[in-house]
Amino acid sequence: MELLLALIDRQGFATRAEALDLGVTDKVLTAERRAERLTRFRHGTYTRTSRWRALDAEGRHLLRLRAVIHRLGGEAVASHVSAALLHGLPVWGVPLDRVHLTRVDDVPGRRQADVTHHVGRLDPGDVVEAGGVPCVGPTRAAIETGILGTPATFLPTADALLHAGFATRADLGRTWVAMERWPDRHKLSVAVRLADGAAESVGESRLRWILWGQGLPTPVLQHEVVDPDSDFRAYCDLAWPEHGVVLEFDGLVKYGRLLRPGQSVADVLVAEKRREDRIRELTGWTVIRVVWADLEHPTALVARVRRALGLAAA
Repeated sequence: MELLLALIDRQGFATRAEALDLGVTDKVLTAERRAERLTRFRHGTYTRTSRWRALDAEGRHLLRLRAVIHRLGGEAVASHVSAALLHGLPVWGVPLDRVHLTRVDDVPGRRQADVTHHVGRLDPGDVVEAGGVPCVGPTRAAIETGILGTPATFLPTADALLHAGFATRADLGRTWVAMERWPDRHKLSVAVRLADGAAESVGESRLRWILWGQGLPTPVLQHEVVDPDSDFRAYCDLAWPEHGVVLEFDGLVKYGRLLRPGQSVADVLVAEKRREDRIRELTGWTVIRVVWADLEHPTALVARVRRALGLAAA
């Protein structure tokens, strides 16, 4: 059993065939599962239960992906949402219960219990490696992920693609045009045009999509506010300088990133409040603060922004 656990610790999982080769019988595997030391997370594939329970949905998807690729060898590459996750792109609103692959052999596309096999053209330059796994490149992966979802779910992935420097807006547009024969690709046209690498979070991207859908003026992203008499400098998430309005999107993840050793969330909140006050003092503008929960009530959110901008209700 020690050898099997060592294999799991090395590659993240082990197959039933590998267990049998190491002398671990089906009876032992069953006993380990009942004792909750091992978890079978897909047919014939095991990992430590402690490892599985510690993973979030994205982590479980990636582990499942590695197990599938391990089984198939060179018969397929990761694509769509699976490739997007390998490249570290956010995939908000897209189901993660199925691994997505594009075949490199002549096997037709099909769906299995936890895998979708796609058939698509793969030129030599289309396949790269991320995290040790062969996959399509990040720009193609982002658009494929968008095709699986909606324009609203695609924009955060597209924004992150540009923000990470994987592609420019021109690159994204060219790849989208080159994929003109792909089913449902046309629905992403607006989101492709709206994609902006200045957006720094999924929440900001979702917010921009909501505001655009309601016909509000296009905001400036990462608008800079500077105090000429000190070293104070702030980059505002969204701003409408002509209306004298700044919008800051706050989420718990953002605060988590800001925490320093020994600092609490309360400390960060105080610092954010002081920053907000300085922005008001320097500009005389209205500052709107939006949190994740506000995105679930878009009508009320848009009404708040309209009032701040001095616009009549639609």
